[in-house]
Amino acid sequence: MDQITPVNLAYDALAAAREVAASARINADAQDRDDGFPASDVADLARLGLLAAPIPVREGGAGLGEEPGGAKLAEVLRLVGYGSLALGRLYEGHVNALHLVALYGDAGQRERLFEDARTGHLFGVWNTEKPGGGLVLEGGPGGLHLRGAKTFASGAGHVTRALVTAHRANADGPLMLVVPLEAGTRADLSDWRAHGMRASATGTVDFSDLPVTDDAILGEPGDYHRQPVFSSGAWRFAAVQLGGIEAVFDAWREHLTRHKRGGDPHQLARLGEGALAVEGARNWIARGASAVAQGTLPPGRLIACINLVRLAVERAGLDVLQLAQRSVGLQGFLRGHPLERLSRDLATYLRQPAPDGALVGAAEEILAAGGMAGDLWHGGGP
Repeated sequence: MDQITPVNLAYDALAAAREVAASARINADAQDRDDGFPASDVADLARLGLLAAPIPVREGGAGLGEEPGGAKLAEVLRLVGYGSLALGRLYEGHVNALHLVALYGDAGQRERLFEDARTGHLFGVWNTEKPGGGLVLEGGPGGLHLRGAKTFASGAGHVTRALVTAHRANADGPLMLVVPLEAGTRADLSDWRAHGMRASATGTVDFSDLPVTDDAILGEPGDYHRQPVFSSGAWRFAAVQLGGIEAVFDAWREHLTRHKRGGDPHQLARLGEGALAVEGARNWIARGASAVAQGTLPPGRLIACINLVRLAVERAGLDVLQLAQRSVGLQGFLRGHPLERLSRDLATYLRQPAPDGALVGAAEEILAAGGMAGDLWHGGGP
């Protein structure tokens, strides 16, 4: 891959994200097809230094996400999601992968993989197993190789550094591996006929007979699911979702202005309800990002907090969708109306796994906690 020279990494990451978002909004409708992918927008992420920005400061990077409260990373994810939820999903996966490399990689792995990010490689995290068997790491006379596939892999055919989980005989839990892939290979998108998020290139990737080396293995068996790291990063995809919620809200607001319906008190009441939902989601994300960055909550309490972040943002998104669609009416369901694709993408991306379990688990932690409700999310003892 050609060397990409980003802008000065002392730059304002928010300004870079705003530029990416503005371009992504223009491109998103053309990418909304079954074989779509935001290739030019990913190239912008590289050109503007955002693929490299999450590299820690101690490794010579910009340290996006290390700032107090994770506030700048939350804003960058929100802005990219506002431009395109498909692009936001891909960028959040890239950020997640680099976070895991920083956390579990040895010095040589960090140096090599962070350099890959600097030169424009797109990373992804693929954990979902294909029905009928997961990914297996096998050894033999010819060395290590993989057998099996991953499914619901966003960026399939475009991610060139895949962080995957794989099972290995006698290992105490699944292993993490960072596997180099050639663009355009091993991906099957034929089953991705989703209502929304069509441009995320989500599909199945077959790793069978792919050779890997020992230094592809990241950390120890079971590290991928180790808590609270496994659950606490969910605030990041919620921040991307917030961007999508804001995009729906703005398309709805613009429709009311364009059609001069702002004088209707019922329309105004709905818009006010939508604003409450948007700001509630924003405040929950700030709470969750800060809690993870501070690292002072007990693990169970931190997981409960982030689960509530997930659910609060989901509820806000569903509320805004319902209010916007009721306000705009049938026009918002017609292709070509700004609300139509935005609504499909948001409704699809809000579907995250096990919401009921997340709510019950958070409630159990809250019920067992002592002290006052206002102190639940402040650091200290259990």
